[in-house]
Amino acid sequence: MRGRYQLVTYERGCAALAGVSLLAVSAVAAFAQETGKTDRVPRQKQAQQVSDTTGATVLDTIVVVGQGHPSTGTIGQPPAEYAGGQVATGAQLGTLGNRSVRDTPFSLTGYTDRLIRNQQAKSIADITLNDPSVRQDAPTFSERDSFFIRGFSVTNLDVAYDGLFYLANPRRSYLEGIERVEVLKGPSALVNGGVGRVGGTINLVPKRAADEPLTRLTTTYMSDAQLWSHVDVGRRFGPDGEWGIRFNGSYRGGETAMKHNDIQVGVLSLGLDYRGERVRASLDLNHSRQNIDAPTSLFNAVKEGVEIPDAPNGRINTANPFEYHDSKHNMAAARVEVDVLDNTTVYAAGGISRYREDFLSTSYTILNSNGDAEAEFGYNPQQIQGLSGEIGVRSEFDTGPVGHKFNISVSGAKNENHRGRFHPGKLGFKRYPINIYNPAYVPDNWVDISGLPRSDNLYPFSELVANSIAISDTLSFADDRFQLTLGGRYQHMSTRTFNTRPNPDVPFGAQIYHYSESKFSPAVAAVAHVTDSLSVYANYAEALTEGPQPPSRAANNTESFPPVVNKQKEVGVKYDLGDLMLSAALFEIRQPNGFTDAKNNFAVNGLQVNRGLELSVFGEPVDGIRLLGGITFMDAELDKTGNPETNGNRVPGVPKTAISLYGEYDTPWVEGLTLTGRVVHTGSTYYDQKNLQKVPDWTRVDLGARYTMLRENGKPVEFRATVENVLNENYWASSARGFISAGAPRTFMLSASFDF
Repeated sequence: MRGRYQLVTYERGCAALAGVSLLAVSAVAAFAQETGKTDRVPRQKQAQQVSDTTGATVLDTIVVVGQGHPSTGTIGQPPAEYAGGQVATGAQLGTLGNRSVRDTPFSLTGYTDRLIRNQQAKSIADITLNDPSVRQDAPTFSERDSFFIRGFSVTNLDVAYDGLFYLANPRRSYLEGIERVEVLKGPSALVNGGVGRVGGTINLVPKRAADEPLTRLTTTYMSDAQLWSHVDVGRRFGPDGEWGIRFNGSYRGGETAMKHNDIQVGVLSLGLDYRGERVRASLDLNHSRQNIDAPTSLFNAVKEGVEIPDAPNGRINTANPFEYHDSKHNMAAARVEVDVLDNTTVYAAGGISRYREDFLSTSYTILNSNGDAEAEFGYNPQQIQGLSGEIGVRSEFDTGPVGHKFNISVSGAKNENHRGRFHPGKLGFKRYPINIYNPAYVPDNWVDISGLPRSDNLYPFSELVANSIAISDTLSFADDRFQLTLGGRYQHMSTRTFNTRPNPDVPFGAQIYHYSESKFSPAVAAVAHVTDSLSVYANYAEALTEGPQPPSRAANNTESFPPVVNKQKEVGVKYDLGDLMLSAALFEIRQPNGFTDAKNNFAVNGLQVNRGLELSVFGEPVDGIRLLGGITFMDAELDKTGNPETNGNRVPGVPKTAISLYGEYDTPWVEGLTLTGRVVHTGSTYYDQKNLQKVPDWTRVDLGARYTMLRENGKPVEFRATVENVLNENYWASSARGFISAGAPRTFMLSASFDF
């Protein structure tokens, strides 16, 4: 098959590098132990039941707490896990530093590495499915992840890596080297560098070496014939364990549950860190490669006025066997912080990334309710480069009875996109008929891509530069029972696009669009601890974000639009019972939106107003029973559209109701056995702004089991089995952004994890 030699070579390289790293780390550790250099300062130890972490109920385990950092710092081990180990007690809140969930006047969740492993998650989309306000809007077997948060589009390009933007893989972020997946909902300009989307921000927290040595090997099988090997090694060195190294390497390859679809993924992640008395630093190096044969179509357009057909079986693949998508991503990020005073930390961070992709794939326009469609090939390789950095000061002090958590920072981010020169008709890119239920494939030589540029021969297509200055102060009163955060960010956003299409009036490569906008985006938030368990909060935030993008069906689908100002109001309550957290949030988000007129031209001439109620739960209310998830009720409305056919209608792709509920149960009759289950429900949506094309609701059930045992050396062995979409439901998983995508079929996963 195409590209196999490169992938086999890459697999062998991953295995070799993993083996060398294991030998090197083990040798260094042995040498350090022999010379007495692994002695560390005394550490606090906390005993807890194994049932809190693995599901067993017999032996106690020791949790070793390593060197921490002052409250003004962020580098080091992330906040502790909450009861049940599925989410964290706190998260990184950008410029505001590490904050506990209870003290945060925003909707914030940090999913842990334990949950990632127990759910056998491959990418961010597998983890964020636990939040009913977050939905994936790209097919499982495509080349990318893309999200809807609170009813607004958030692409993987908008995902932050350790608080820095445009560094993570712009198509799909893998989780082998990730410790936490943090989801902050709502406009986040104040805390996140002035970059991101209105619906929310996803931040990836990289793994760091813990005090205790770690060597873990995990092997996984996924239907129909995918094998996945993952090695995770962590060590600390130095008299006090100052130096840390965490290596993750994995390879996954084989046929998926979708016909013709074959995915091969290699991931290498290296995290280095130093923790001194007053200086802490980290360096992360990541490489990933993804090669897909017959990638499922990301987008399926539906002709206007056509009734949405039933979703096809998830095993059906309309992509031709010779279609492909090859990509690679490299990234480096560094962070350093210095405690210039006991209560003041100066910090700086920066990173760079490069992503390249080559592909040949098809898109489809569904013509009728019988599933007849018109297919069209697409070929436009691209390269995406990211550059991001920040510098700031974070301090805590008192002025009389008032406490202050003060921060001032400067940040900048740049994203460049290069694409191939567009050659209409050069390759005989013919349109051809197809049926989504019974696809007929064209011959392998039907499309000629010889002579077209690849991702190493590209031209400027677009550029986005976002620079900002942020200042904030969290004032606390009455022994921190009431906290008020005041602040804002001065944002400057500049966008440019260049011509890559033949045009007699515009030279190739000429700048065709430039827009520069500046704005001060204020934010105010407050949280009050009514009792030791109950807190209420409220926030108002604004953000300057990129302008809306026209859908592919619009006549002006290549046009760019200036940045827009988004506004959010939110009130909420959090009730912490110690082993169970209950929360509710009521919000309204207003965003200038674009609409397509009767002549099929797209323009920003109205508002999208999303009002919602989120109810969520996480924790371990009873020993051996763990819960995670909630329900979201949403009223998403098109407002001030200037068109009576669309004004007041529901926003396409946004359901009125969404449910995600995951649970674990430690069986009393078999020691170490845990049963798991998840229910995901998404209500019906509309595909079009006129609300004439309705997409039915869907419900997915996942079931699984986990068995944990201890070997004679005291190291755990964990076996996991999961069946996703147990009932093999056929459903349209998303109808967002003018496209629809089919859900995945029943999928089996088996894994075994060994600690050495």
